[in-house]
Amino acid sequence: MIETNNQAPGLSSLVQKLARASFGALQNRGELLSIEWQEEKARLTELLMWTIGLLFLAIMGVVMLTATIIILVPSDYRVYAVAAFTLLYLAGAVAAWFTVKSLLKHEPFAESLTQVKKDAVWLESLR
Repeated sequence: MIETNNQAPGLSSLVQKLARASFGALQNRGELLSIEWQEEKARLTELLMWTIGLLFLAIMGVVMLTATIIILVPSDYRVYAVAAFTLLYLAGAVAAWFTVKSLLKHEPFAESLTQVKKDAVWLESLR
């Protein structure tokens, strides 16, 4: 009579299979994240180039519009028109400076860092 070995797998073999499956899933996720990171970098580079082109053309348009308006103003008042545009552009630059300065104070990934700190405190409390 031939006996077949139909024993259930042991706990150690189940743990090994679970570990291999978990490692495979983590490796798969890591590769996916790497590919998506590269795609995102390429997309952001393209976006940056288009944004630079947009800003250049917009600035050129504003310069040409300003020059056209100054030329159309009677010659006696051109100095005042130039001064008015200068003050307008300087006021915009000051407003942009303060906006950028306040935006730079914001810590990136602040909520994520807070959650990681909470997790670390919770893990320490388990000891």
